[in-house]
Formats: sequence, structure tokens, C-alpha cells
Amino acid sequence: MPLILFAATLSFGFGLVLPIAEFERLFVLTERPSLVAIVAGLWTEGDWLLAAVVGLFSVLFPALKLAVLHEAAYAPHRAELVGRVGLLSKWSMMDVLVVALAVFAAKTSGLASAAALPGLWFYAGAALLSAVTAALIKKRAAAD
Repeated sequence: MPLILFAATLSFGFGLVLPIAEFERLFVLTERPSLVAIVAGLWTEGDWLLAAVVGLFSVLFPALKLAVLHEAAYAPHRAELVGRVGLLSKWSMMDVLVVALAVFAAKTSGLASAAALPGLWFYAGAALLSAVTAALIKKRAAAD
């Protein structure tokens, strides 16, 4: 379990800073934003509410989930923490779905081409690895 949890945490970090998708318009304009760059861009453009929502669901909730998983993995009162993990887990894959929909929309609209980049795969991997860790912790808490 510690190795899976470490891999989830490392993948989450890479998922935040590596480009998540490439959008190419008019064969000359290419954008390769990361999740952190998207939140920062929304903030500097004055879309504070949207930046806060994206930051909350993309960065804060998954980071809190990983923190709770780290605590639950080694805490003697792990049964109490399992419920918190479940609450935070509901939001883990939301960004992956949103980016996948954006890539699909760009490809089908004909206005731009789009491709998923490593940041998206690392982010998705972090969500899946943390779900596996949460399941293992639940199983372990039930056995205790």
C-alpha cells in the first residue's frame, strides 16, 4: 500500500504541472495548458469564481483526499478516516472527464485539433491509484 500511495501522490503532482491537452487552431496557434496554468490563467483573466471552482475541484479536493489517505494508511483510528476519503473520492475523476469532453468537442467541431497529453494521464492515474489505496484502507479498517 505505501508504494501505491506514493505513486498516486507523485502522479498527482505531475498531473498538476504537466500539460493536460494540446489544442491547435488554424495550424499555427497551439496551446498546451496544465491544470495549474488553467487556474492561474482564469484568475489573471478576472474569472475568479471559475478559477476558484476549478482550483477547488482540481487541486484542493484531490490534495485533501491524498492527505487523508496518507493519514488513514498509518493511523490507528483509520475507520473514522475512511468516511472522509469516500466523500472526497466522489470528485476525483471530474477533471479528467471535463478535459476528455473538451478534447472531444475540439475534435468534432472542426475548429481545432486536440490531443490528450501526459498531464491528463498522470492526473487520471493519480485518481485511480488513490481509489485503489482507499479500497485497500477500507478493507484493512474492516479487518481491524
